[in-house]
Amino acid sequence: MGDSKAKAEVVEVKAMEATAERFEEYGQVIEASPDGDEFGPQDAQLDLSRGIPRFYIMHIENRPLKFSTITHHASVTQCLGSVGGNVWYLGVAKPSIVDDNEVKDDTGGNNEIVQSHCGHFYVPPAVESVRVFRVEGSKFLKLNRGTWHAGPLFKADTMDFYNLELSNTNVVDHTTHNFKRENGVAFLIND
Repeated sequence: MGDSKAKAEVVEVKAMEATAERFEEYGQVIEASPDGDEFGPQDAQLDLSRGIPRFYIMHIENRPLKFSTITHHASVTQCLGSVGGNVWYLGVAKPSIVDDNEVKDDTGGNNEIVQSHCGHFYVPPAVESVRVFRVEGSKFLKLNRGTWHAGPLFKADTMDFYNLELSNTNVVDHTTHNFKRENGVAFLIND
C-alpha cells in the first residue's frame, strides 16, 4: 500500500473488441434488433428494482486512455453507450461482492474482504484481473451488478453517453478501488 504521491508502475492493457462472448463475465453487449422482436436473452437483463431508474445523457470531457481507479455499483445494473456510436473504451473487472452470510462464515479471517462505505462487503479487484473493451457503433454495454468499471474513456476531447442507472447511484452506491494507492499501478490502454 504505497503512498498516493509515489510514481505508479504503468501496466499496459490491450483493448479487445466488446463481443457478447468476451464480455459475458461482466455483463452484456446489446446490439440493434429488428423492430417488433419480443423480449429475450439478447435484450438487457436489468435490475433497477432498488430505486428510481435514471436514464440520461452524460457529457464527459478529457478522458484519455489511462486510469488508476475503478468503481462498482452493488445495487444496480448499469447501461452505457455512446451517442452517435463513436469508439470508446471501458476497463472492467469481475464483480466481487461478498454475501453477508459469507462474511459471517469467514472464520479463517480473510483479510481480502473489505466493507464499502455503502455498507456491503467486497474483495478488491486484482491488478491481473483487469480487462479493457473497445466499443464501437450502435451498441451499448449492460454491466452486471457489482462489475468493476473504469470509464468510459476515449480519444476525442469530449463525448456524450447514454447512461441508465438509479437516480441516486452515484451518491449511495459508488464504491471505488484506487489501484495507484493500494497496488502502486496505473493502467494504460493499448489500442
